[in-house]
Amino acid sequence: MAGEDCARKRQSGSATAHKPPENEEVQRRPEGRVDVDHVITRKMQLIAEAEQLKPVFMKEVDSHFTEFVNSLVAKSAFLDSSSSASLFPASCSEKELHKAKSLRAPPEHGKIFTARRSLLDELFEVSHIRTIYHMFIALLIVFILSTLLVDFIDEGRLVLGFDLLVFVFGKFPVVFCTWLCMFCATVIIPYGLFFHWAQGYCSSSHRVIRSLFYGMLFTLFQTVGLGFGPTYIALSYALPPASRFIVILEQVRLVMKAHSFVRENVPRVLSSVKEKSSSVPIPRISQYLYFLFAPTLIYRDNYPRNPMVRWGYVATKFAQVLGSLFYAYYIFVRLCIPQFRNSSQETFNLRGLVLCIFNSILPGVLILFLVFFAFLHCWLNAFAEMLRFADRMFYKDWWNSTSYANYYRTWNVVVHDWLYYYAYRDFLWFFGKKFRAAAMLSVFSVSAAVHEYVLSICFGFFYPVLFCLFMCFGMVFNFILNDRRKGPIWNVIMWTSLFLGQGVIICLYSQEWYARQYCPLENPTFLDYLKPRSWSCHMQM
Repeated sequence: MAGEDCARKRQSGSATAHKPPENEEVQRRPEGRVDVDHVITRKMQLIAEAEQLKPVFMKEVDSHFTEFVNSLVAKSAFLDSSSSASLFPASCSEKELHKAKSLRAPPEHGKIFTARRSLLDELFEVSHIRTIYHMFIALLIVFILSTLLVDFIDEGRLVLGFDLLVFVFGKFPVVFCTWLCMFCATVIIPYGLFFHWAQGYCSSSHRVIRSLFYGMLFTLFQTVGLGFGPTYIALSYALPPASRFIVILEQVRLVMKAHSFVRENVPRVLSSVKEKSSSVPIPRISQYLYFLFAPTLIYRDNYPRNPMVRWGYVATKFAQVLGSLFYAYYIFVRLCIPQFRNSSQETFNLRGLVLCIFNSILPGVLILFLVFFAFLHCWLNAFAEMLRFADRMFYKDWWNSTSYANYYRTWNVVVHDWLYYYAYRDFLWFFGKKFRAAAMLSVFSVSAAVHEYVLSICFGFFYPVLFCLFMCFGMVFNFILNDRRKGPIWNVIMWTSLFLGQGVIICLYSQEWYARQYCPLENPTFLDYLKPRSWSCHMQM
């Protein structure tokens, strides 16, 4: 009996030990089957708890990341201050300080290049972002089908002509010869002038006169050789719009490249002469040639390089550029040309202008996205990959901007760096840090003037819509929508104003283009190129 009692106790104890608790995740029925309803309920509870914990987790990660970045910034500021203290010790006199300030800081105090990927390449690894890219491809397919179906209904056959593309990229041999002359001149003349000036500067007894002479020759090349020459060819040969864009944009790019090369290397020569160095720091021609092709406007002797070239990546980027070109073609064919073809024949009124602007917002925004994606992402990344150029930060997350100040800094980092280091900072270096507002105004003026110059030459008429948007609304929004605006409502305001601006640009420039096609002048004077034709074209018809 005692043995039986012990056996019963062991069995009851083992049953008690193996009995699942009442709050166990999985319950079993008497037959041993899993209670599916309970599992699903428990799973939903866990998902709800995870969703509740997610904001807390992200806030913690964000706070730690912010602390990490702030510590890096603080260390960087400490290093800058310590280097400045070593450069200008407290014992030096005011005269020595003035002489030291006349020399520019070494290159490492300017833009720092580091190996990093483009932001879109990282974002496209996320399936949600990649789906947005697929949506744009689907929209292109819809445009193609729409064009083919309309042509088939109108003509009774499929019309696969690309007359618009053939027209806008016409006279390509002239474009290529012009670019080749510009490029060869930029390789030979700026480097040759700098080489001869640097070699004889140390031993020259008239250094100021020598510097002024070579500086005047360089300025003459920039204004006449690279400035007037390509513009004259674009106008005299009556190049179509896209061909003019190629010539003029290359003209601006080479002018900025040559300026950066001279601006970065002249202070190095002056510093070496002051320190009585035995060698003069003259870059090799191969370094200058690499810089002319590299997707940056800031010269350095060396850049971070990738170990190999991914030719499949290069082919993909060029294919995306070609796809974006056809995308823009279908946008103009389906959304712009039907709207503006007969607009110049209609009487001007406020209602028609408002409708025109709002109807132009969709093609304007699509073209904005295509310009960003095709040039700032695909084109620059393709050349960076071929040259193994590792710093791919050609843009930042401008779409998240809550201020126009941040938008201007992040939309086109390549041009912004040039304007910041060679226009804004040099202005402050020359006039003093008290004139920050004047420096910002000068940068806006230069940027607006160059943008309007490019559009005026490429379209063949002067219609300062973009200049007014830059100098009026751009300046106002830059101070109103400043970096202190952080809420999401400011991002909505920024996008709304950007949409309206794109609508105004597409509407007014398209109206003026067609007005000059329908209302040409027999013997136009210089003032006729400055007066808007769209304001009076309907009166002449």
